[in-house]
Amino acid sequence: MAHTWILKRNCSLTPRQSAAAYLLLCTGSFGSALFFLLQGFWIVLAFSVLEMAAVGWALLHYARHALDVERIALTERSLVVERVDAGRRSQFRLDPGRTRVAPPLPRKRKLILLEAPGTCIEVGSYVSEPIRQQVAQELARAMRSHPARLL
Repeated sequence: MAHTWILKRNCSLTPRQSAAAYLLLCTGSFGSALFFLLQGFWIVLAFSVLEMAAVGWALLHYARHALDVERIALTERSLVVERVDAGRRSQFRLDPGRTRVAPPLPRKRKLILLEAPGTCIEVGSYVSEPIRQQVAQELARAMRSHPARLL
């Protein structure tokens, strides 16, 4: 009996596709800048460099977070929360018999709170409010019927 929830961002481009899009944008921008540079308008090249630096920074930030994910796995022995944020991994193991699921509250707490003795973990930052509500309900239902609670 294992239940798994995967909460991830809804991203249109993978990091590799972001790099390809950036290369295509640079080709067009620097191509037109070169055209104007050859006609004596050097300022267009300066703006093109500035523009591509800003777009590059934004796409780099996007690509670093495109693969962010939270995995929640409920097994017979533990509740495991694994989080990947900008390539950094963290993992938490909780006792399912002693963990409480607190759903998001309107105007107070926007994330799902998992409370165990000595540990509080918030999950659901990569998904929308309706999905957080659904996951909280499913997780609470699964935790109520967990064998560790029945003892």
